Amino acid sequence: MSPPRVFDGKLAIITGASRSFGAVLAEHFASRGANVVINYATEASDERAQKLAKSFEAKYNVKAVAVRADLSNPAAPQQLVDAAKGHFADSKGRFQIDIIVNNAATVNAQPIDALDVDAWDATFNLNCKAPVLLIKAAFPYLPYDRSGRIVNISSATTTWGLIYQTSYAGTKGAMEAITRVWARELAERCTVNAVAPGPMDTGLYAGLPDEPKEALKPLNNLTPLAKARENVDSKETMQLAKEIGGRPGYLEEVAGIVGVCCLPESGWMTGNLVGASGGGAFVR
Repeated sequence: MSPPRVFDGKLAIITGASRSFGAVLAEHFASRGANVVINYATEASDERAQKLAKSFEAKYNVKAVAVRADLSNPAAPQQLVDAAKGHFADSKGRFQIDIIVNNAATVNAQPIDALDVDAWDATFNLNCKAPVLLIKAAFPYLPYDRSGRIVNISSATTTWGLIYQTSYAGTKGAMEAITRVWARELAERCTVNAVAPGPMDTGLYAGLPDEPKEALKPLNNLTPLAKARENVDSKETMQLAKEIGGRPGYLEEVAGIVGVCCLPESGWMTGNLVGASGGGAFVR
């Protein structure tokens, strides 16, 4: 059975959406009727992003466009909004952005004594500065009836306090603070929430060395929903769960939580940090 088209006719901009979690997010919204802008950063992803857009249009009867814009460049957020407007504005020039998911990010795991300033700046520019500039660029086109939805993708690392996460957890913590500011500042236009995933099934964990796998075990052992399930989870997931103490979240599971934040029925929720870690980090 096809999912209900709860976002029918709405326009969603998903950053970092040509692959992995971002692509699953984009499909979540497209499959539920939203027209989508698939943002990505590099020429190497051109073909993948274009194929993704065409597949959404064919499968879900929506409009989709792939827009290459490296959001670490301060000019790119405005270019992204301009490209979306050029594609989706109607014949009278009317244009509205209903949903924005700030997903594009980079991970920088360095100990504080060896922190590279250039790497810190690159992490901040993509993870924090880019979402701010994107909302600034999108501001004129947000709804005026509180129906808009902004979701900032944070991380459970902001509460776990994992070592070597000064840059990554620091920028994600900044986005959680900004989420609360925007919830007040944009209250007449849209709700603004943050979703904090724990470990996700991106393929990264299968290739980890033994030391970080061991470090993950105490956290995953305490995660209520991380126990792998016979005849439900794949053999690969079962094996990974043994190695890191529990299974990571499936991308579709986390995308569903982001989608809940964007439902019309979620209009009484703003400024929240929503956990998406299987209970690995209880947030409020």
